[in-house]
Amino acid sequence: MTQETKKVKQKQVGKEKRSQKKEKKTEEYVKKDTTDNVKLKYGPSIRFPYQRVWSRSALIFPVLFIVWYGSRQGKEIYLAKQKEILLSRTLNVGCSSDYKTETSKYPDCAPEKCGRIVTDKLVSSTETDVLLKIAVSGLNFGGSDGGASILDLHSGALSKGQGFIDIYTLPEAKKIFNSADFAIYKVVKTKIQHAVAHNFGIPSNKIFLTKPTFFSQMTNVSAKTIHDEYWHPHIDKETYESFHYTTLLYLNDFGKDFEGGRFMFIDKNNVKTIVEPRKGRVSMFTSGSENLHVVEKVQSGTRYALTISFTCDPNAAISDPNHRLKQEK
Repeated sequence: MTQETKKVKQKQVGKEKRSQKKEKKTEEYVKKDTTDNVKLKYGPSIRFPYQRVWSRSALIFPVLFIVWYGSRQGKEIYLAKQKEILLSRTLNVGCSSDYKTETSKYPDCAPEKCGRIVTDKLVSSTETDVLLKIAVSGLNFGGSDGGASILDLHSGALSKGQGFIDIYTLPEAKKIFNSADFAIYKVVKTKIQHAVAHNFGIPSNKIFLTKPTFFSQMTNVSAKTIHDEYWHPHIDKETYESFHYTTLLYLNDFGKDFEGGRFMFIDKNNVKTIVEPRKGRVSMFTSGSENLHVVEKVQSGTRYALTISFTCDPNAAISDPNHRLKQEK
């Protein structure tokens, strides 16, 4: 019985092996038949030369495009953030050839180095509040139809509609300006003048207040005239011939009172060096092409600042604004 059982098992194993061989042959035949049908119907499979290279390039190209686009937009670095409280921060830059040529006419007024300085410790909060009050009160009597308005206390120029009026011709001006306000204005101007002289290594009596010196108000209202388009890159010396040193006093806060409106120096390779406005912050810089700059568009709220500029040319100097003299005219 044992031998018979062994024979039966051997026969079963043999049958299974033969069955498996038949199945394999059938599968091979089906595969071959399918392949032949595909070849007959669609032709041979297509392969490109350097197919791997092309496939990798397809993956790398989007990455390179993102890198290129990012560099095209320009890198942003910060000279001063709104949350910082700076005793003084300086960024020296090389003086442009045009600025060197210009200031060579006034040897005592040429800076030791060109650059940008930011300080939050020069003008007090009380002084800033007084100047903000002057700006808001004065600009309330005018206002551009677009997003940018100015008030010049020296000439009396005030944005109104799509033009300008003389604020000193308005009877209401007597109620918003007083001699104490103008005294504060003069104190702040003098502080800034001495700070410019100290930081750029020149005698304070060799730089003079020049025009225009003005309060500015910026909003997100669409521009109506070219005067409203404050967001174009520009060089102060080209816009205002008498400028040699530009200063800005910010009267309210980025991120609190308004969004957007950051000040940006534009450097080589479109690198932007940013100053975020902070109430009472003073920014000082040489006015040549080494300091190309722009103010980004205000997105919401209202931005207030005071521009005070200085010249090396005594013939371009202006006196401090005088409230009483203007009233008498």
